[in-house]
Amino acid sequence: MDLDDLSARIGYRFERADLLERSLAHRSWCAENDGADSNERLEFLGDAVLGWAIADITYRRFDDLSEGRLTDLRKSVVNAHALAEVADEIGLGPFIKLGRGESAAGGAEKHSILSDVFEAVLGAVYLDGGPDAAFAFVERHVATRLATTIDGLGHLDWKTELQERCARHGRPAPEYTLTSTGPDHAKSFTATVAVGDDVLGSGEGTSKKAAEQVAAHAACRVLD
Repeated sequence: MDLDDLSARIGYRFERADLLERSLAHRSWCAENDGADSNERLEFLGDAVLGWAIADITYRRFDDLSEGRLTDLRKSVVNAHALAEVADEIGLGPFIKLGRGESAAGGAEKHSILSDVFEAVLGAVYLDGGPDAAFAFVERHVATRLATTIDGLGHLDWKTELQERCARHGRPAPEYTLTSTGPDHAKSFTATVAVGDDVLGSGEGTSKKAAEQVAAHAACRVLD
């Protein structure tokens, strides 16, 4: 195992290489190597550091999102599947120290193990380099995925976003009015959204839901 190669993949050079080694030690490997410490404590620390860093980044970058949408955004990148993808992109799998049985069962490709090791590595970076190094690690490997995710959340959730903004500011719930044109097999829908007596936006789409999403997006821009 070439730790220099792994450090290059991570983008951080450790002063204490033993921390990096420990972050890779799965409990199945430790069970076969007396006295070895597993990565579970580092994983615990890394999980907390990751939550802090992503909360900070999303709060500062997306100042127009409600608390609910910020939570959705955080969950979209802080979950076992997403973190396993990041670990796979880094190439952590071959470096994980697994017991013989877990290794034979393909443990290095399991999402649960990959995500846990990623968090353990982050914990090791935090202990070795402090908060700044850990924050930079998260920005480099996790926060880059937020831009893609926010597009998806925005496309799907403008109606929810508008409803939450109205509730937050004590305004009535949005109400949508729909009209349609064209033959049944090729209808075009137009949605208009009003909040109380104020018409805030309208939009067109090939379905009722699509038109309402466009109208809600327009309304959110008006409220901005």
